[in-house]
Amino acid sequence: MIGRNAGLPLHLTSATMLRVSAEGVATALVLTVQARTGHAATAGYLQTAMTLPYVLSGPVIGNALDRVARPRRGAVALAACYVAATGLLLVLAGRSPLVLALVVAAVIGCTEPIVVALTSLLPRFVPAGRLSRAYGLEASSYNVAGIAGPGLAAGLAAVAGGQYAGIAVVAVGALGLLTLPFLPFPGPSASADGAAPGSAAVEAAADTGAVGGRAAAIETATGAEARPVPAGVVSVITGGLVVLAQGRVLRALTVATTLAWMGFGGVAVTAVLLAEHIGAPPSAGGRLLVAMAVGSLIGSLAASRWLTPKHAEPVMIAGLVAFGASLAALAVTPSMPWATAAFVAAGIAEGPVFAATLMLRQRESPPDRLGQVNTTGGSLKIGASAVGAALTAASADAIGPVGLVLAIAGFQLAGALLGYLLLRTPEREAGVVEDGA
Repeated sequence: MIGRNAGLPLHLTSATMLRVSAEGVATALVLTVQARTGHAATAGYLQTAMTLPYVLSGPVIGNALDRVARPRRGAVALAACYVAATGLLLVLAGRSPLVLALVVAAVIGCTEPIVVALTSLLPRFVPAGRLSRAYGLEASSYNVAGIAGPGLAAGLAAVAGGQYAGIAVVAVGALGLLTLPFLPFPGPSASADGAAPGSAAVEAAADTGAVGGRAAAIETATGAEARPVPAGVVSVITGGLVVLAQGRVLRALTVATTLAWMGFGGVAVTAVLLAEHIGAPPSAGGRLLVAMAVGSLIGSLAASRWLTPKHAEPVMIAGLVAFGASLAALAVTPSMPWATAAFVAAGIAEGPVFAATLMLRQRESPPDRLGQVNTTGGSLKIGASAVGAALTAASADAIGPVGLVLAIAGFQLAGALLGYLLLRTPEREAGVVEDGA
């Protein structure tokens, strides 16, 4: 085991490589299926199988990692299963019966949350005074992964062909796995005394704007207190649902972002289909996803300077409207440069939405329920994304890439509208959660 002085750099190195792999899987999968079958939309079903288990496995793995005294063995085993399943899926996709590939994809969904859950270990080896900086670097890790993952898959596909897009994704995941055993894994008692890891995580993530494919998942690793309550996972989820349903602002935020993420679940498949529609190779779809990730990073960094909790509601609504409008513009883009510009604009609009989400969760949740709220809210968005991926796969042939981008844009605008209407609900209804919390 490496000493604690080197713990944070090693943690960031290992975790970032695993996250690059996790962010690149969707792009690599779509490009692989497209190259082997000529039908990229089929990858949407595999994405759904990868994502749906995350709704339950994420909270379970997060709680288990917090409870166990020596998490090294479990963390390494889960990461190894994730890397192995990712490699196997990319070998089987488009070659084997769909049912077999779906089973392997579900294994990824059951194990991939370890990539995010590593965040909860930071307070165990980072001094309390350095936690804010550590969480800021951790959030930046997701931004880097969101750009590098799809970029690696698209770059390799452009050079060697779509069927090889997954090689880089699996290789970088294997490198992260090899360094993982050397991370410091002290028990819970070694956490910095007096630290408030969950609060710091929320603030740091909002300050740096952690965005990307795992953006919803990182929400599940933050909260007022990262330690699980003794009542168990079911209580964590139901307790969070009660708070989300009763609070006026939280109810509006949850409905808006969950509906938006249902549309967002189809972006990876749609990007590849859209690239072909405008005369570019399928690998150009991966470059479009990279463009969106770059835009998200720009938007997040901008939000870190001017966004405050006071203005989080209008920023959330306006961000969803701008995101939807940018995606709708793709329906009339004549070439890759214009499509790339639209994806960058969409990312710039999306970045502040995530920061506003974290700020509103922290501002509106009772202090003893913030962890539950973040876990439940993140799981709802991930589940909605899985449904969106399945809807994309089922409707791609019927409505085509132009119809898909308009549908995805419609989900964003519908989410913004419902969120706005719910925010207009009389303030007296919000008192329920305040009186009962």
